[in-house]
Amino acid sequence: QVQLVESGGGLVQAGGSLRLSCAASGGTFSNYVMGWFRQAPGKERELVTAINWSGTNMYYADSVKGRFTISRDNAKNTVYLQMNSLKPEDTAVYYCAANFGQVGFKSQSQYDYWGQGTQVTVSS
Repeated sequence: QVQLVESGGGLVQAGGSLRLSCAASGGTFSNYVMGWFRQAPGKERELVTAINWSGTNMYYADSVKGRFTISRDNAKNTVYLQMNSLKPEDTAVYYCAANFGQVGFKSQSQYDYWGQGTQVTVSS
């Protein structure tokens, strides 16, 4: 059983930065595609970004391209989300998720394990 624990959320002013971390335990981290999702109040959970097992291929939603960067350190079993130039519309609970061998990566249903989420609030 894989456990994922996010950290690094908080309150930041628009234009600021935050770095989220997601530490994994209980599995072979390098076997997983890792994704960051977010869910704002009253909205569906959406994929923000994902990274393949080796860290060589990344996907970004259009809304965060050029502002967010996903990375991973397989030696530390951790995936990161660097968020720059934050906007009020980035306010949401951010979740990391692990995808083990699923075909595709853009749907929530393709992820096997989830963290508990960390709140990011961007004030205007």
